[in-house]
Amino acid sequence: MTPVRAHDAVRDLLGLLAAGASGEQLAQVAVAARASGMPADELATVDNAAEHALKVRQTLAAHRRREAELTALFDTASDLARLRDTDAVLRSIVRRARTLLRVNVSYLTLNDEHAGRTYMRVTDGSASALFQQVTLGMGEGLGGLVAQTARPYATRDYFADARFRHTTPIDSSVHDEGLAAILGVPLAVGGKVIGVLFAADRSARDFSPDEVALLSSLANHAAIAIENAGLLDETRLALADLNVANATISSHNEAMRRAEEAHDRLTDLILRGGDLPEVAAAVADVLHGGIAVFDATGTELARVGNSHASATEDAVIRARGSGRAVSTPDGWVCAVQAGQELLGSLVLTDRPDLSDADRRLFERAGVVTALLLMLRRSVAQAEDEVRGELLTDLLTAPDRNPAALMARGQRLGVDLGEEYAVLVVTAEQVSRRRLLTAAGRFAVLVGVHADQVVLLARSEDPSGLAARIAESLSSTMDSPVTVGAAGPVCGVEGLVAAHAEAVRCVRSLLALGRTGSGGTMSDLGFVGLLLGEADLEAYVHSTLGPVLEYDDRRGTELLRTLEAYFTAGANLTRAKELLHVHVNTVVQRLERIGSLLGADWQTPQRALEIQLALRLFRLTSA
Repeated sequence: MTPVRAHDAVRDLLGLLAAGASGEQLAQVAVAARASGMPADELATVDNAAEHALKVRQTLAAHRRREAELTALFDTASDLARLRDTDAVLRSIVRRARTLLRVNVSYLTLNDEHAGRTYMRVTDGSASALFQQVTLGMGEGLGGLVAQTARPYATRDYFADARFRHTTPIDSSVHDEGLAAILGVPLAVGGKVIGVLFAADRSARDFSPDEVALLSSLANHAAIAIENAGLLDETRLALADLNVANATISSHNEAMRRAEEAHDRLTDLILRGGDLPEVAAAVADVLHGGIAVFDATGTELARVGNSHASATEDAVIRARGSGRAVSTPDGWVCAVQAGQELLGSLVLTDRPDLSDADRRLFERAGVVTALLLMLRRSVAQAEDEVRGELLTDLLTAPDRNPAALMARGQRLGVDLGEEYAVLVVTAEQVSRRRLLTAAGRFAVLVGVHADQVVLLARSEDPSGLAARIAESLSSTMDSPVTVGAAGPVCGVEGLVAAHAEAVRCVRSLLALGRTGSGGTMSDLGFVGLLLGEADLEAYVHSTLGPVLEYDDRRGTELLRTLEAYFTAGANLTRAKELLHVHVNTVVQRLERIGSLLGADWQTPQRALEIQLALRLFRLTSA
C-alpha cells in the first residue's frame, strides 16, 4: 500500500468539509492515514487536522441550527404582525417548536382561573385522543410545576421523575401518547403565567440549554399572540358596543322624528275637524299596517286595510289594565279611554312584530282617538240637546205652532211629514242619559220626555224593531230594557197619538211581567185591544190569519170547524153533530188547524184570544 501523505489527508478533510460531510466521514480520513503506515509526525498532523475539522463542522452545524431558529422566530414575529387568527398563530408556534427541537410531540396548555383547571389548547404530532382532550387541575403534573414556579422544567423520564405531583388523568394521557422526555416552559403575560408550552419525545433524552432557550423564546411569542388576541377581542367588543350605541342613537332619533311627524299630522287632522276614517288612515300610513276603530260596545267605527280582525273583550281588558298596547294572534290592541272610562279600542294588523317606538306611536294614536271620540261625544250631546228640545216641544205642545216644529225638524235633517215609528224606552237600573246615548244609534230623533227615552225611527215593522232594540240594549246595559212601539205614522198629530200608544204599550208590558221585551199593542193580544186603540182587523188577521188564508186558498172550512169546536166546549162528538161530518173529519181538521196556529193553540190564553178573534171576525164581516 502506498503511504498517504499528510498534505493529501488535509486536502481530503477540507474537501469533505466543503461538501458538508458527516463527522464519521471526517474521522475516517484519520483512520485511513493510520492504516496506510503514515509516519508518526505526519499522522499527528492529520489527527490534529481531523480534530479541527470536526470542530469546524460542529460550529457550522450550530450556526445553521441557530440560523433556522432565528428564521423561525422571525417568521413567528411576522405571523404576529399579521395576526388575524389567534389559533392559527398558536398552531404555527407549536409546529415550529416540534420541528426545531426535533421532538415527536409539542403542545400548549392554557389556564382557566375561574374553573380552576388547565386545558389543552393546541397539539402537534399527537396521536392520542385522550391526550388531546385532557383537562388537569391547577398545580398538577409537570405543567403545574412550571406554572407555580414560572420557570422551565425538563424531565428525561416523566414517569420516573418525582419532582411534581402525578395524577391518574395526566399519567393516563401521557402513557396513552407514549411520551417519556418532556420539556415545559411558562407562557407569561405581565408576570402572570397563563399557560405552558411543551416539547416531548417518546424516548428518554436530555434537553440542552439551547433547546430550553429556544422553546422559551417561542413561548414568549405565544404569550404575545394571546395577549394581542385579547386586546383585539376587547377592541372588537368596544367597536361593536360603539356600533350598537350608534345604531341605538340613530334608531332613537328616527323614532323621535317619526313620533314628531305623526303627532303633528294627527294634531293637524283634529284641528281641521278630521273624522275617525281620516285618523285611521293616517295611523295606518305611519305604522304601515291595517287599522280598525271600535266603540266601547265593539261596534266598528272605521277601518283601513283588508283585515277583518276585531278587538276581543279579553284583549281590551288586558290593554286597559296595563295602559299599554297588547299583542294578540290577529295583531295589536290598544284601549281608547279617557281616565277610567272606556271609549273604545284600536286594532293594528299586518304588524306581528312591533318595535318599542312603533308601539308608543300606536298608543299615542289611541290617545288621539280618545280625544276625537270625546269631541264627537260633545258635539253629539249638543245635537242631542237640540233634538231633545224639538222632541219635547213636539210631544208637549203640538198645537202651538206645527209649522215651526216642521221647520225646526227640517234644520235637523228630520222631515216630520214622513212616516216614523215611535218607540218609548225605559229601564229601572239605567240612567236616562246613558240610555239616551245607547239608543240614539237606532233613531233619527231621540230625546227624554216624561222621564222616558223617546225615539223616532224609520221602520215598517215597529214590533220587530222594538224587540231588537230591547234585546240589544238589555245586553249592552246589563239590565232589562223594555220598549213599547207604535206606528208608523206621519205628521205632528200622528206622532203625538203614536207616542201615547207607545206609552200605554210599555206600561202594559211592564204590568204583564214582560220586562226586558219589546213590541206593539197588537203584540199584547186582547189586552192590547182593551188598553189601546188597536186595529180590530189587524188583530183578527194576526191571530187567525193562517187559517183564513188556508180556507181562501183551499176552499176548506177550518174556520167554521174552529167555531164549532169552541161552541161545543171542545167536545168532538158535539162538534161533529154541529158540522154534520164524521168525527174523524173533525179530528183531521183540528190537526190541520194546530199545524197552522201552533201547537199551543188550545192553551187557555191562546184559546181565549182565538175565541175573541172569531167573535170579532164575525162582527167585522157583518
